[in-house]
Amino acid sequence: MQVSDPFQTVAFLLILIMSVIVHEVTHGYVAEMLGDPTAKLSGRLTLNPFSHLDLVGSFIVPLFMMLAGGPVFGWAKLVPYNPYNLRGGRWGPAMVAIAGPLSNLFLATFFSQLFIYKVFDTAGANNLLVGAIFINLVLFVVNMMPVPPIDGSKIIFALIPDRFYFVVETIEKYSLVFILILILFIDAILSPAVNLLFYTLTSIKFL
Repeated sequence: MQVSDPFQTVAFLLILIMSVIVHEVTHGYVAEMLGDPTAKLSGRLTLNPFSHLDLVGSFIVPLFMMLAGGPVFGWAKLVPYNPYNLRGGRWGPAMVAIAGPLSNLFLATFFSQLFIYKVFDTAGANNLLVGAIFINLVLFVVNMMPVPPIDGSKIIFALIPDRFYFVVETIEKYSLVFILILILFIDAILSPAVNLLFYTLTSIKFL
């Protein structure tokens, strides 16, 4: 998604920031629902951007990706939680993990409905809605990838029986290698998945 208008660049950056904040706060709320108050006690169950922003992940990386015309993604400071406080056994961390990506899918769906029903029927508003849908779908797809420490890995790890947990430990040990491989192929993975989801939500081909 290439952005040349300075106003749109700032608007999309703000949308991204709020989307990653919602993502992180949702992790915290689900953790609290499952019995862990860590996020609440650390003051992270808030939509106040100043409690969550990360200089590199919330500003530098997404701005660079926007200007370069690449896939737009970013991150906020991780909301802390203690997996040992969670109810649900091995599924506790998985439920906390999947809550974040699902919040982005929900936002993408919400913005797609505003777009489809032309709630704000101007070219500028429609461009912002398209950007908001795209950004949240990218966040959903990226965070569902089964690569540690990304959320998707915790979902996959919950499916691995305890007797094979050494596999999890081995994968986590080489997580940096997997992340580097993911970065190399991320555009090839993201484009088909995001375009399919965008078409599913709006009946419009993004590219």
